[in-house]
Amino acid sequence: MKQLVRIWVLAAMMVMGGALPPQVTGDNVITSQWCAQAKSKKKSKKNKKKNKKKSRRSVETQNFSSPSSKSSISALANVPTIGKATTKATSTSASHNPLMAVGTPKGMSNQVLNYKAIRVNYNPSYRIPNCVAYELTATMVDMTDAPGHENRKSYNYARDKSVKTCPENWEYRGSGYSRGHMAPAMDMRWDKTTMTQCFYMTNMCPQDTKLNNDHWRVLEEKVHRWAKRDKRLMIYTGPIMGKNPKMIGKDKQNIAVPDAFFKVIYAPEQGRAIAFIYDNRPCPGGISKYAVTVAEVERRTGLTFSSSIPKRQCNLNDWE
Repeated sequence: MKQLVRIWVLAAMMVMGGALPPQVTGDNVITSQWCAQAKSKKKSKKNKKKNKKKSRRSVETQNFSSPSSKSSISALANVPTIGKATTKATSTSASHNPLMAVGTPKGMSNQVLNYKAIRVNYNPSYRIPNCVAYELTATMVDMTDAPGHENRKSYNYARDKSVKTCPENWEYRGSGYSRGHMAPAMDMRWDKTTMTQCFYMTNMCPQDTKLNNDHWRVLEEKVHRWAKRDKRLMIYTGPIMGKNPKMIGKDKQNIAVPDAFFKVIYAPEQGRAIAFIYDNRPCPGGISKYAVTVAEVERRTGLTFSSSIPKRQCNLNDWE
């Protein structure tokens, strides 16, 4: 009977192609060899799994750390994406790009939203942003101007569902105002996510349609070109509110209409800055008519920009 069992085990092991176990052969030399081989195979299998895990982690890290292999988008790749919001009276949000931080005055309703490429200081009371900040590099501009850039027509205005007071798209209908992007779509065409997020209503203000389509757009196009020339710009855009702002939206009392708009542009490498203020109405004439200092924007809004930014400069010749 024992002999039959031994023959059956030997046959089974031969079919499986494995090494003969020591208890079958009864040979001490083979026993030690078999044990060594078994240990070696086990170690080899363990190492393979370990290397495979390391390789997978490496790929995931590379994919997270840069939005595109074609771009060098400084610290923005590590900025938390949609839904990571905090509500505070005064904002000193902890984005990985410290230049994006904008201080808000005491008493101003403010909720910080860190999207992939833009930081929105959103006002839950007025249901519009207090300020939108983003970095624009020459690499981004090259990508947005390339033939394969994201097409604006493929994106729709949408509510950010993570923000309780975010307006719906339809709330602007019949108001006589455009949904004015604070961070323009032309600067976000380098990536699907950035385009989607710049169409959230948290990035919009009620803006005079003629201003939006005409002189404000001219300013945005200039900034776009300046970023390509200067390699890197920090841009801050937002509303200037009156004491008793007009309201639109559901029941015509939920979304505040700004009196004017500001845009602050800072070139860190060149150490220069300039700002512009446009009333929320048709504004004829060249951009020189609307150029102001950053200090003037701070005075009119109560916002505080980085101390790195020159506050008293207003020389358009340095930019044109």
